[in-house]
Amino acid sequence: MRYRTIGTSPSTRREVSVLSLGAMLFGTATDEATSYAILDRYVEAGGTFVDTSDNYAFWMNGGQGGESEELLGRWRRSRGVGDEIVVATKLGARPLAPGTSYTDNAEGLSAKVIRESAERSRERLGMAKLDLLYAHIEDRTVPLEETVTAFGELVAEGTVGLLGASNHRAWRVERARALAAAAGLPGYEVLQYHHTYLQRRTDLPSELDPDGDPGSVGGDLASYLRAEPALTLVAYSPLVKGGYTRSDKPLGPAYDLPSAPGRLAALREVAAETGATANQVVLAWLMGGETPSIPLVGASSVAQLDESLEAVELELTAAQRERLDTAR
Repeated sequence: MRYRTIGTSPSTRREVSVLSLGAMLFGTATDEATSYAILDRYVEAGGTFVDTSDNYAFWMNGGQGGESEELLGRWRRSRGVGDEIVVATKLGARPLAPGTSYTDNAEGLSAKVIRESAERSRERLGMAKLDLLYAHIEDRTVPLEETVTAFGELVAEGTVGLLGASNHRAWRVERARALAAAAGLPGYEVLQYHHTYLQRRTDLPSELDPDGDPGSVGGDLASYLRAEPALTLVAYSPLVKGGYTRSDKPLGPAYDLPSAPGRLAALREVAAETGATANQVVLAWLMGGETPSIPLVGASSVAQLDESLEAVELELTAAQRERLDTAR
């Protein structure tokens, strides 16, 4: 395993593995025994960065979520896991009532919600301090100053370490970070967005924003990350739910761009040259890019996880990377 540092402050920054494990479906679609086996294998391989959310996975049973955090809490206690494993969680998108969703009834990002939801996450996870806490989705009904101040207070109290944002417009991230800096408060340092090798359309209206998809890395966010190298990008759904390798998992209209055939051809060529799978090449490309990201992978079996873990040691040559980067 290889590692990198997230965060900048000596008091909150953490060293994490370059591959993160997503626990979204642990405790629901993925049963407890399988979830434990995947987590154990990840740690055995040197993995130290696990991701969840307070709303995972509400859509599986029509509830409000919390099953993933609860399972991780049980696993941590059963294995005696402490600070050596960095656990990231999120708040803001938990439905306020069963049968509703984050699109029509989200908990939001008010000061009251941030404090109460963070406390519930600590209880479910069995952690006195949340290592990394994300604002999961935007809440434009609450002034950004209120959200920024509430997150900052939790860091000052020592119940949260690092702060992050997911599925936010780049300008909203920058505005929140500017407000935090002006007030002498900690700001977002980790950004979690969908990112993969194939380019994705971000102009299509989404359930979160009629102006397009705010949850994928587009031109504005990519430019912002290059300008702010202290920020860390965590790339969720990097393997597009099996779309690179499974014929029964079509990529969908969001990836229907003129560049797709050329990039897929380059990906297959590099995979054949290296003896790696297409998935492994995608993960290696993300980890070693000009703006490196931390891929966040899901797994429903130990075998799926092992394929992703092997990508950590895959070194692409400069020529292979250039071919992948310039394919159109």
